[in-house]
Amino acid sequence: MTRPDLAALSVGDVIGQRTVTFDRAALVRYAGASGDLNPIHWNDRFAQEAGLPGVIAHGMLTMGTVVGLVTEWAGDPGAVVDYQTRFTKPVEVPNPGVATIDVTATIGAVDAEAGTARVDLAVTVDGAKVLGRAQAQVRL
Repeated sequence: MTRPDLAALSVGDVIGQRTVTFDRAALVRYAGASGDLNPIHWNDRFAQEAGLPGVIAHGMLTMGTVVGLVTEWAGDPGAVVDYQTRFTKPVEVPNPGVATIDVTATIGAVDAEAGTARVDLAVTVDGAKVLGRAQAQVRL
């Protein structure tokens, strides 16, 4: 994949869209890989006793997965020099079934002098925002 041309970017350009899904097996795999074994990510009763609607995806799993759209567009994961977000709503993962997350990446700012673009990510489940102010700074 070729790297995007900074000079060709404009604020408002949609650079990509994708849908990702998580099922309970994905949560278990992530828990094992990350060491985050909190039962809110695998036990319905525990999650509900904690005040959640049910089992929820790990925030870092959600955050890390959706930025993949930006790293693929940039052509190099190292081009992402900053990435921040706010968790606005948990991603509930049903059993059986999947949580479906829709992601749209849009150019939010271009800084030709610095050689960077800010990519804003809209991340929703069933139309509800689950990440707020999700922004990646990309050096091109």
